[in-house]
Amino acid sequence: MDMSKCRVLDVGNCGPDYRAIRAMLDAHFVGVELVQAHGREDSLQLLKQTKFDLVLINRKLDRDYSDGIEVLKAIKADPQTADVPVMLVTNFEEHQQAAIELGALRGFGKLELSNPATIQRLASALETTLGDQVE
Repeated sequence: MDMSKCRVLDVGNCGPDYRAIRAMLDAHFVGVELVQAHGREDSLQLLKQTKFDLVLINRKLDRDYSDGIEVLKAIKADPQTADVPVMLVTNFEEHQQAAIELGALRGFGKLELSNPATIQRLASALETTLGDQVE
């Protein structure tokens, strides 16, 4: 997959967490574009306007501390966006399980950003391998 055309939507992370995720993606993947959204409405609008390869949703959205699971439900309920891979960003296993049951891929927690398993999960979700396209 041409990573220069790979686009990831980040939903509900505060500035420092968004920058940490961006740094992790930049360190391990070449040419991934990270776009920031803040809630259900702007996420769905962006997903309908532009092709995204993956959506990362914070468990608690930074703007209003609402539940990111509601964004996941809205994405999966809309026929236009239901097929987009989604991961929940949380350190809590019970929330990962709930997201998986709603159709998400296994995500990762902010404490796991440098974990090789996180990088491998992202590589799988972005349909690439840890080969030539990954630094």
